[in-house]
Amino acid sequence: MHRFLLAAICLAWCSVSSAADLPAGVVAEEFIYTEPPHPQCHASTIAETKDGLVAAWFGGTKEGANDVGIWFSKQTKVGWSKPVEVANGKDEEEKQLPCWNPVLFDMPATTARKGELLLFYKVGPSPSKWWGMLIRSSDQGQTWSEPEKLPEGILGPIKDKPVLLKDGTLLCPSSTEHKGWQVHIESTKDGGRTWQKTEPLCDGMTQHAIQPTILQTKSGLTILCRTRTPGKILQATSTDNGATWSKLEPMDLVNPNSGIDGVTLSDGRHLLVYNHTQKGRSPLNVAVSTDDGKTWQAAAVLETQPGEYSYPAVIQTSDGLVHITYTWKRQRVKHVTLEPAKLKLLPIVEGVWPK
Repeated sequence: MHRFLLAAICLAWCSVSSAADLPAGVVAEEFIYTEPPHPQCHASTIAETKDGLVAAWFGGTKEGANDVGIWFSKQTKVGWSKPVEVANGKDEEEKQLPCWNPVLFDMPATTARKGELLLFYKVGPSPSKWWGMLIRSSDQGQTWSEPEKLPEGILGPIKDKPVLLKDGTLLCPSSTEHKGWQVHIESTKDGGRTWQKTEPLCDGMTQHAIQPTILQTKSGLTILCRTRTPGKILQATSTDNGATWSKLEPMDLVNPNSGIDGVTLSDGRHLLVYNHTQKGRSPLNVAVSTDDGKTWQAAAVLETQPGEYSYPAVIQTSDGLVHITYTWKRQRVKHVTLEPAKLKLLPIVEGVWPK
């Protein structure tokens, strides 16, 4: 009887929740894995390939432990594949350092190059001392290249996905933590083989920001950033494809100094996933802007219970659905699917989430 109950509980965790039990616009939710291959996980990332969705995250004993590596899974017709470790922080002498913050991006094929799935990540003892790494896959994650260390001073996208501009430039939102928290933007025109970067957008002392997410607006680009500024998200704009940026300014949405991620939808609206709270990492919220990020409306609450629900990653796939992954209590990676047109939008007045 005990075994039967355990099996039933496991089946319940594995299955996709019924849409009738979910908020308006939320189509399904599930865990990417139910038997954790590691004690803790964090910082998931998600991408769409021609074979379907893929996801990655870092996992090991705990964040910052030397055994933390990058784990990967693919969505199949029968669920997500068993997670496999695709990168670790071992050097030539087999000394191992922790891995951090993977970011997946599927580079489309062009007349000049074949398409490939890129997996950026960081290796190092801490965020102030880490360096950028990259592996590539030409078969949607079945096999991977040998790790490449990015050039000195280049970290790749630090947490959130890059944006591919019309001219083929891959714009990577990045930041550093060794001289305070400083945001900058990196770019590559050849799939990560050569790089350029902007100067920091803040000094890291009087103003501090990290982990930007990029939105594509009617007038150019907008970044939204995590900051230590009490209860705020910072934003800046660019009208020259990310070469220069306006001053970072606080926006109305509250945030407890926790990771965020946003996406510009195919209908021109913008969607943001973040913790709408002054303290802690619950609840986890979805907001939508219809006016290029000037104002935001409440769209959905993904988690409300005590615990950590954090570090979201969000994309819109070719079928129009929105896919979100995030850290669930540092134990698992959760995947939620939204149908944007069915989200029920309500005003956020003076920073208060509507009931």
